[in-house]
Parts: sequence; structure tokens; C-alpha cells
Amino acid sequence: MTIAVALVSGEPQGKAAPASVSQSLVALGMPHLTAYGLSETWLLKELGHRHWQLIAQASGLPRAMFRDRAGDTVYAAFCGVTILDGRLDAVCEHDDLLIASDIARVSRTQFASRHSLSCEGRALGHVEMLSVFVKRDAVGENRSIVRVAVEGLASMPLVPEFSTLTSRVPMLRRGEWTEHLGFRTDAAPMREATMVLPCPSQDFNGAGLLYFSSFQAAVDRVEWETFGSRYPALTTVSREIVYQGNINIGEPIAIALRGLRETAERLDHWYRVTAASSGRVLADVFSSRAQANCMT
Repeated sequence: MTIAVALVSGEPQGKAAPASVSQSLVALGMPHLTAYGLSETWLLKELGHRHWQLIAQASGLPRAMFRDRAGDTVYAAFCGVTILDGRLDAVCEHDDLLIASDIARVSRTQFASRHSLSCEGRALGHVEMLSVFVKRDAVGENRSIVRVAVEGLASMPLVPEFSTLTSRVPMLRRGEWTEHLGFRTDAAPMREATMVLPCPSQDFNGAGLLYFSSFQAAVDRVEWETFGSRYPALTTVSREIVYQGNINIGEPIAIALRGLRETAERLDHWYRVTAASSGRVLADVFSSRAQANCMT
């Protein structure tokens, strides 16, 4: 169950609006948990939904329904997501998870949200999300996603310093980097990719797009197949996902390990997700994973 604690909305659409701030308690049960604590997949889905709702609230809309000048429905597609100082293994069933969120417009077409997680005063991590409004340029074709502007939002104040993702994600998406989080592009090993066929009923969202949380979930499955015998109970300490594209239903993806660091208790890796048929880059996923402290 989710209980609203507080909400401060922005001014009506068309007027300058500050960042929206909200707090809520989630009583944790089976939908929210895994064998090793809080479900990262559930968490990203929940925070993605909150991100979308906060944009609507900050712009004075009763529902998160946005259209462009042509009247076409547009969606908030994520460019980047980062998890920092994760302690997802520090919660159990019946705990109350407190989520405190705020959001701001960080560029002409982008919004960033910040989410702090805690339980009974214990910090569980921070999540930042960066999104842009998009629509399909061709009906039913997810490879035709294009960026669009939404009227009424441009009057909201720009706060580019609100999130560290604002400058970092565009650089990573353009490939203008040599080293990131200790991984180097010139040292990326050539490893055989694992082919995955995303499932329409599990991995795609209501807009028919491969859901942003499905990238992380697919990487975790490949990690488990490759390293599970040595690291049977991993939890995320930090994760950064940079999104670059999408696929159509029925199109396989390839997940390749590009960077790796191992210790007895920690596994850090960089996986690249591409469209299997074309090699088009869909996402880079940088993760730091550690042995969970509690096991069910």
C-alpha cells in the first residue's frame, strides 16, 4: 500500500513552476521484494511512474497526458538513470519504504527527477532520472522515435544544475568519452554477446516500447548466467544506465560484456545492449554489485 505524506504542486501550465516535491510511504510486500531485498526492477518502474506524474503536477495538469502541436500523444522516454549508495538489501517484508521525490526542467525538452529512499531513518540510496519527450515518427515503428517539444512547459524555469545527469548523459550518448566509472573504451574486451528476445507481455510497456527497466533486468539475467556460481546473492550498490534507442516487438537484442572488475565481495561491470540484427546501440549499463548482507 502507498500512503501519500505530502505534495507540493507547481503553478498551472503556462506559468512559471518550481520543482514538484512529494513524499510517500510504501508498505513493502511480495510485489516489492526479491530474495535479497528491495526489487530494483519494481523500484525503477515505480520511480518512472512518479517521474511522469510529477511532470504533470508541476505543469498543472490533472493527468499525465501530453500532446505535441500536431495533437499526437507524446511520452517521457528516459535518457539516463543512476542509482547511488544503494542498500537495497537492508529492507524486508512489512518495512515501510519512504520515497521523497522532486523534479525540475533541466533543458528545453528534458526533465530530471531525484528520489531519496529510506526506511526508519536509514538511508537506502538515491536515484536520479533524466527524460525527454518523444513520439514515433512512423506509426508502429519503435526505431523511428524522435524528440518533440510540448507546449506550456517551456515557461517552467530552467534548472540545469538540478541533476548531474544533465551534462553527463549527452556526452555518453554521443560516445564522447574514453573513461567512465573506471571503464575505458580502448580497453573494452571482445566478448561473445548473449542474445535475448524480449517478451511483449513482460518487457514492453503500455506504449509498446521496450520498457526502460527491462534493460537492467536483462543485464541481471546475463550476469546471473555468467557469474551466478561465484556470486550467488548480488545486490546493486550503484548503477548507471544510458539509453540510446528502442526496438520493435519480436526483435532480439544482444548483451555484451565490455568491462569487468572482480573482488571476493564485489562485481563491477559494463554491459552494452544492442539491436542484434543491426548492431545499433540501445543502452550502456554500468553496474557495481555486492554480496547481499541479508538473505531470505
